[in-house]
Amino acid sequence: MFDLITIGDALVDIFFVLDEQTSHCHIDPEKKRICFDYAEKMSINQSTHDVGGNAANVAVGARKLGLKTSILTEIGDDINGQVILEALKKKNVDLSLVHIHKEQETRYSVVLNYGSERTILSYHAKRTYALGTLPDTKWIYYTSLGASFETLQKQLVTYLKAHPDVQLAMNPGSYQFAHGLESIQHILPRVAVLMVNKEEAAKLAGSTNRTSIQTLLMSLHAKGPKTIVITDGVQGAYGSQAGSVLHMPPYPIEAKAKTGAGDAFTSGFLAALMQKKSLEEAMQWGTANAGGVIQKFGAQEGLLNKKGIQTIIDTYPDILPRNITKKR
Repeated sequence: MFDLITIGDALVDIFFVLDEQTSHCHIDPEKKRICFDYAEKMSINQSTHDVGGNAANVAVGARKLGLKTSILTEIGDDINGQVILEALKKKNVDLSLVHIHKEQETRYSVVLNYGSERTILSYHAKRTYALGTLPDTKWIYYTSLGASFETLQKQLVTYLKAHPDVQLAMNPGSYQFAHGLESIQHILPRVAVLMVNKEEAAKLAGSTNRTSIQTLLMSLHAKGPKTIVITDGVQGAYGSQAGSVLHMPPYPIEAKAKTGAGDAFTSGFLAALMQKKSLEEAMQWGTANAGGVIQKFGAQEGLLNKKGIQTIIDTYPDILPRNITKKR
């Protein structure tokens, strides 16, 4: 019996930390753009690589917090695939559901870090996804997949109908939002926990980014999810459950890089819920875990154990979730 099976693409992240002193690069915060001068050479202060992908990051994060985890993913039989297998094995994530494609490439991404912000260039290898036979589990976390994800999703819905005691958490990936928004809507009635950022929430709700958080939460609850978290960058995160809406600000921790912060929040949040913590405590666990990750380069290097999470929470005792539920 697993506590959590994560479903999604695993990949290798290659990080380039750009020289902030260069005159050939700047950030346009209003339009959310990182801008380079055409045909110029850019200096790099640091480069590294790490295993990434939402499913891998959450599986590792939850495992570090005491849960028994497995990952259902598809990789190639290349060097990057071997790197993923070795890294996940080292972190005690079960690999029995990993499907290795012969003579195919593994997904990878190039992450450009500049001024603690990151821009991701992602390569999607062609896949034919299938759910297969799952071992017993308490929770499933369904996240980023590429083209043809709809086939696996239909199989997942069938599985959930046959296993009503299994809880589903979901955070759709960028490809699913761009090419399968209608398909995502179909699975929402089966979702126990939905994790999205504000822009993604607006897309799912058929609204705009100017829509209030509380209106977005009401719209998404009407589609089925019982617990919803909406992250909003430096504004923090909003959690909604059983008619109560909480706002959790971020801890004042200086960010070296933000890659993996959302996945760290997710693994902390889900681990807390699975260990019978309240919504308030889950928001703190998620925020603390994200605070650990942004202090390191890579999506997994800064993931915290329970002691590390409690240390951050105790360091900032005045930063707590605040109830912002509207009175009706």
